[in-house]
Amino acid sequence: MGKNRVKKAGNTNWVMTLLKGRTLLILAVLVIFFSFASPNFFAVNTGLTIAKHVALYGIMGIGMTYVIITGGIDLSVGAVAGLSGMVAGGLINEGLTIAPLGVTVYFGLPWIILISAAVGVLIGWLNGFIITRFNVAPFITTLGTMNIARGLANLRSNGATFSNIVGKEALGNTGFNYLGKSIFGIPAGVIILVLIAIVAACLLKYTPFGWHILAIGGNAKAAKLSGIKVEKNTTLVYMFSGFCSAIVGMISAAQLVAAHPATGEGWEMNAISAAVLGGTSMSGGIGSVGGTIIGAFIIGVINDGMTMCGVSEFWQKVIKGIVVIAAVIVDQFQRNLQAKMALQARNEGK
Repeated sequence: MGKNRVKKAGNTNWVMTLLKGRTLLILAVLVIFFSFASPNFFAVNTGLTIAKHVALYGIMGIGMTYVIITGGIDLSVGAVAGLSGMVAGGLINEGLTIAPLGVTVYFGLPWIILISAAVGVLIGWLNGFIITRFNVAPFITTLGTMNIARGLANLRSNGATFSNIVGKEALGNTGFNYLGKSIFGIPAGVIILVLIAIVAACLLKYTPFGWHILAIGGNAKAAKLSGIKVEKNTTLVYMFSGFCSAIVGMISAAQLVAAHPATGEGWEMNAISAAVLGGTSMSGGIGSVGGTIIGAFIIGVINDGMTMCGVSEFWQKVIKGIVVIAAVIVDQFQRNLQAKMALQARNEGK
């Protein structure tokens, strides 16, 4: 009987090890599969394309990771990206017209980036304010701000595209397109992803702010009773998500050298998928930046791999939806298994 118990425990540990490493395993399987399915999968241009997409999914996914860790969700990220891109494009091409004074002000590149990022932070603050002050569910709140942001993006240009957003030397607003270029062969988006990931990972792991949001996701009531400022930290998390989305919107606009109000449609699913595939629990309290980046690679490989194989865009949505559901089911299975193992350990300790 003792041998059976040891054997059963060994099997359980093996399953847990497999579950913890599932993200890397899935990525390896996908890379191997698409390398056979598409002869050009390992081409340099393909790698650069995937890297650019992964940067967008990764940056947005990091912000989403913080939100999900607190037990929330942010459906506005794609719309915020579109709005921030439109703000940047409008400031570059048209400047800011002050009707009462009859003048148009053109800003330098640093100010354009700062204002566009501030738009994302402001919407993030609005999300956090409504959720914490009025106790509105994050799903409903961010669904509402998603529509607000998307509507504002269209109102900015009456639904038109800001094309050729390169600026003019005489106005001092050139250089925005460098956000979409490569530096020493590395896409600028990837460099920005690395910088944001390092900061976000350090904040989450080594600072009181990171410990507090993990505690909030684990049990918000207990966190509040222990002295943690739940409302303040939750609002900061949504502001960070808005900031990440705004950065993604600007990078995307720079890559296309154009800003369109529909940019970012459906990107919230990519952000959620990257976070969940990376091990962030939809129940809150668990998540990591590194895992989300690996999850972003999975989404990027799936999207670009299926496109290269000629898979219909409609089927791609179906497959990604299945992947997200499967990831949540596996996460729940892992949590249940961990709870069972902990209970067994306590019983054996008695």
